[in-house]
Amino acid sequence: MDQKTALEFCVTRTAVPGYTDVYYGKVRDIYTLGENILAIVVTDRISAFDHIMKEAIPFKGQILNQLSRFSFHAVNDIIPTHLLDVPHPNVMIVKKCEPLPVEIVIRGYLTGHAWRVYKNGGRVLCGVQLPDGLKEHQRLPEPILTPATKAKSGHDEDISEAEIIRNGIVDSHRWQQVREAAFRLFERGTEIAKKQGLILVDTKYEMGIYENQLTLIDEVHTSDSSRYFYLQGYEARQEMNQPQKQLSKEFLREWLMEKGFSGKEGENLPSLPDSFRWSIYQRYKELYQTLTGTDFHPVTEKDLNAKLAVIFSNYI
Repeated sequence: MDQKTALEFCVTRTAVPGYTDVYYGKVRDIYTLGENILAIVVTDRISAFDHIMKEAIPFKGQILNQLSRFSFHAVNDIIPTHLLDVPHPNVMIVKKCEPLPVEIVIRGYLTGHAWRVYKNGGRVLCGVQLPDGLKEHQRLPEPILTPATKAKSGHDEDISEAEIIRNGIVDSHRWQQVREAAFRLFERGTEIAKKQGLILVDTKYEMGIYENQLTLIDEVHTSDSSRYFYLQGYEARQEMNQPQKQLSKEFLREWLMEKGFSGKEGENLPSLPDSFRWSIYQRYKELYQTLTGTDFHPVTEKDLNAKLAVIFSNYI
């Protein structure tokens, strides 16, 4: 499919007839189908620095949704997941869970937000002490857990594990389950990535409670929630202090920062040129195909809302 045609099929926002109980997140439109069932429509919206870009990325939603399906199946022996069905490339039918109000971030390398804190002199990140003498993209002595509070608006904030328990955000017994599952998930994600010639650098997990059971929700090991480096050449690039070749949203953040936008008040959100939107799609597609070992075939819908109405009716 050519660039012009693809850009015409971006899914920016859905409005399924007959449904008013809809939550519009940064990327997902969430419909309540029943007391215990939700339909998650993964759109083509893209966000950075907690801001939704004005332009969408063609087929990004389908790629994220199908990559999540692949990854949920790959980890469901570690922790129950909310996934019930994927009846359409953009749609996931899930259990309705009570989300924990914390983002669970595991970092194996000093990059992104962690590096920005470190290069500015910070040696403690979310209560974790970092050693001196590290450089950007260096592998950490061992993976670290750096949680963040989930903000309803504005930026998420770093928080330590001790603060989570002390403030009663998650009780100590449940948090122990969370951290054990998170490190096991990261280990599994690392193994899968390595087999495909990638490094899982860091990732974000979200968990909730379903029938009093800790459950993995949202997405897992996608290019929106994770950062990947290419394994081949990693060591050589580090030795020569060269930028790492990566598959993640970090290149979008870097592009925005070059344009003078980092999500701070008073800054103007720049527009994404069509050529750049197409290049983002190509990166998402590359990660999907690399991780899953299968080709990505986009599906176009002239009236997605009507299609969704039919799909939803099967779960009510």
